[in-house]
Amino acid sequence: MNKTLSQTQWTLVFIFIAFAFSVALRLIWMYQFSDYEAFKFNGQFMINTNDGYYFAEGARDILAGSHQENDLSPVGSAASQLTAFFASILPFSFESIILFLPVFLSSLIVVPIILIAKSLKNLELGFIAALLASIAWSYYNRTMIGYYDTDMLNIVLPMFLLWSLIWAMNTKEDKYLLITALDILLYRWWYPESYTLEVSFFALLVLYTLVYERKNLYNYKLLALMLLAMMMVPGYIRLALVLGVFFLFKQERFQKYIYHILAVAVALFLVSGGFDPIWAKLKVYVFKDIVSASQNGLNLHFYNVVQTVREAGQIPFDVFADRISGNVVTFILSVAGFVYLVWKHKIMLFALPLLGLGFLASVGGLRFTIYAVPVLAFGIAFLITEFTSLMPNKGLKYLSMILLTTAILYPNYKHIESYKVPTVFNLDEVTVLDSLKTMADREDYVIAWWDYGYPIRYYADVKTLVDGGKHSGSVNFPVSYMLTNPQDTSAKLARLDVEFTEKAFRARESNQTLAGSNIEQMSKEYGFNDTNDFLLSLQTDMKLPPKTRDIYFYLPFAMLNIYPTVGAFSSIDLMNGDQKKSPFFFISRNFADKGDTIQLGNGISINKRDQSLSMGQEKVPIRRFVKTAYDAKGELRKEVRLANLGSAISVIYMSDYRTFLVVDEKTYNSLYIQLLVLEEYDKNLFEKVISNPHAKVYKLKI
Repeated sequence: MNKTLSQTQWTLVFIFIAFAFSVALRLIWMYQFSDYEAFKFNGQFMINTNDGYYFAEGARDILAGSHQENDLSPVGSAASQLTAFFASILPFSFESIILFLPVFLSSLIVVPIILIAKSLKNLELGFIAALLASIAWSYYNRTMIGYYDTDMLNIVLPMFLLWSLIWAMNTKEDKYLLITALDILLYRWWYPESYTLEVSFFALLVLYTLVYERKNLYNYKLLALMLLAMMMVPGYIRLALVLGVFFLFKQERFQKYIYHILAVAVALFLVSGGFDPIWAKLKVYVFKDIVSASQNGLNLHFYNVVQTVREAGQIPFDVFADRISGNVVTFILSVAGFVYLVWKHKIMLFALPLLGLGFLASVGGLRFTIYAVPVLAFGIAFLITEFTSLMPNKGLKYLSMILLTTAILYPNYKHIESYKVPTVFNLDEVTVLDSLKTMADREDYVIAWWDYGYPIRYYADVKTLVDGGKHSGSVNFPVSYMLTNPQDTSAKLARLDVEFTEKAFRARESNQTLAGSNIEQMSKEYGFNDTNDFLLSLQTDMKLPPKTRDIYFYLPFAMLNIYPTVGAFSSIDLMNGDQKKSPFFFISRNFADKGDTIQLGNGISINKRDQSLSMGQEKVPIRRFVKTAYDAKGELRKEVRLANLGSAISVIYMSDYRTFLVVDEKTYNSLYIQLLVLEEYDKNLFEKVISNPHAKVYKLKI
């Protein structure tokens, strides 16, 4: 290293270069799609994560100074508040701020990484680790441009906490007592689920103190302030306590009371409910026998949403390794390097909570890999710096360091280059919602699957029944039922679910107790002890609750891709939990016309001569063949040919989309297929209000 620059100056240089590197690679996506107007709205790229629209909605309402009662707008969330702050002081559009915020905030991860390395007196280690960690697969995927979500600081903040703990233990300076406590306060403000990592760091500090520094009073001061910062009370109370106790620690006369203060901090932590989250998990996973079900309810069974979330499933080892380090070889070397690093610098044991949480991905789902990225980046970087230190001269040392660093960065760069994710919505879909905003009241509801909930609320400024945070089996069931069942029963359930949702809001405000789900409350109020009987009653001329607001159905063409998943939530017997036979649904876009047959894929083909389907070894007659196309005026035209009314399987060819659908009668008659694909809607129940090839909106008349 050039001695003409001080250690601090080199630290700043490395931070600047690593930060610029991280930002630059996150702009590749924007460069790749610079001419693709379908990803832009109001002159700016749209974001590419559904959850981002949740925080965008909150920031929008903060800036507006108001929001609707019970609209679930997250005006109290840290991400929304920080975004609103930046939007109020920066001369950029709101769309630009939410697009670029993850680029700059997530790139801050290079700062604590390099500062930690400075503590280890190895800035090259920090620089290499910062370059890798900032662009590693999983970290990039969840912090790229447009990935506007809490992940843009979810790793940055615990890395700052790790930095402050390491510097506190290495320097024993009082300022790091306060910085560590403030780190915890800031982390909890940003991400309320940070409790697990906070407790892990605290427990590790307790163990470290007992093993290595039992007589060091500084450690007990640090433990006391961490406990006060971790209490389950409002942040302003924790901040006041932290500042007050830190002031006491600065006074010489209070040094003899350190153990007493620690004891008080422990008591306050327990009294405030600090142990409650741990106890709650113990009750669920250890003391299951003492958790009893409600004796007064119908004990309904719902489909578990976790079954449909890819992030929550187990992942293969190679995927696990790739997402953390770029490839399997780098990952293995990184693990070995981290073990070596800990052997050389035992203070790096404090990184174990992050590494442990990251390794949960092997059983808990790929989303956790992000936590292991910076820790294992230290591992491979340490191996590189140790190996290159053996070079006979500085020229070879830095040349080999550059080559090895390039080698570990290259797979991650190639991933970034190929990771061309789309925006959540395209321009046509957003145009529909923007038009809906002008006709719907803010108290009106728009019904769609939960994937579209947050964007609908952001662009149309309306209410929804389900969204990315409200999608348990009990709330998904009615929406799934509406989308996958006939129009008459779906229309009635839509009115019921909306009015009962509002009723539940009012009940909570007045401390009234209702059933655990809308569908159970409906069953009870209509006099049914069996929810299956209640669902059958939807086919009758039942009396509906008074209409208090309008309801719209937002039906995007893209939902065809997840139609079976949507249907799974209502293909269940709520009384006993038995999964019903799933309606038949097959979609094909990669088909081949072979003359007498059309090969659809997966062993399914259409036989033109006898108008049948070959499905594996089985031959099934086609009930009807439907071809749809849009004319020059944008109106949908249909050709329907009845073939064999004794069959239950129909074929729909959406010619403008080059898409074949093979469906049974239940799917064919579902609200989604009838209204979106065929536009065969009951004019007594629905009115088509907005339509384009990517999405349609219908207004409920009842």
